[in-house]
Amino acid sequence: MDALGDLLRGVRADGALFDRTVLTGPWEESRSEGAALTLVSVVRGTARITAASGEPRTLGEGAAAVVCTSAPFTLSAAGAGPGECELVTGAYQLDSAVGRRLVSMLPPLLVVPSGDDCLPILELIAAEVAADRPGRQFVMDRMLDWMLACTLREWFDLPDACPPAWYRALGDEVVGPALHAMHDEPSQPWTVASLAARAQVSRAAFARNFAELVGRPPMAYLTEWRMTLAAELLAEPGATVASVAGKVGYADGFGFSDAFKRIRGIAPSGYRASLTARRPDSGSLRAVG
Repeated sequence: MDALGDLLRGVRADGALFDRTVLTGPWEESRSEGAALTLVSVVRGTARITAASGEPRTLGEGAAAVVCTSAPFTLSAAGAGPGECELVTGAYQLDSAVGRRLVSMLPPLLVVPSGDDCLPILELIAAEVAADRPGRQFVMDRMLDWMLACTLREWFDLPDACPPAWYRALGDEVVGPALHAMHDEPSQPWTVASLAARAQVSRAAFARNFAELVGRPPMAYLTEWRMTLAAELLAEPGATVASVAGKVGYADGFGFSDAFKRIRGIAPSGYRASLTARRPDSGSLRAVG
């Protein structure tokens, strides 16, 4: 399993509009777009970002910040001098269940210093925003997704990062193999015994280690993951409750419907109806600034 890939499932820009801003001297601006996830990158100069009532963080040239809250945040000059600062910003409006899962597992604000991996992408984004070439919209959409994935990958590798418990547990020799199995094959009829066999330990040792590292029992985690995938599958055109049930490990729609309603508070059919009602506005990316 690619753990970061699983976190990024369902996060996809569609109709991206970027905001490119060049600022000089002392400056400050408040952003209040109500977006679920906002990516801020510094192409040139330095800036300061303050979000969710936290401490200001300084963004150097090539640095990026991800704001994982719809609350307003502030961008300002990092010093009193006349230096120039160029920013590129984009905001995701997430309607996908898996996309919202990503946001729920990240802190309100994360900052990644300039890195060799992301800087070339940032320079390409800045150039594309300023250009008007054929295929520009498609290229910008994919660039934003690329930049987000690159930024999060670097953040997960930072010593002071706080990734989800299950992400950290992937490296555990007991819990890791079971997590890989759950994510790779969610439709399999997993039990505590079969997952413990994957980990090559006793059921009791596996259940204890899993709960300690992940924060919940293995079958509870599996059910929550399956229902997250189910919510994504229900959004696909032509999906039925029965077809989705089979893809997430349920032999019939009745057991699946009970589990879905218990976890998400709504029946699968009602969830699909709510998606249909708001589908014209879903999956989009709106400009900020």
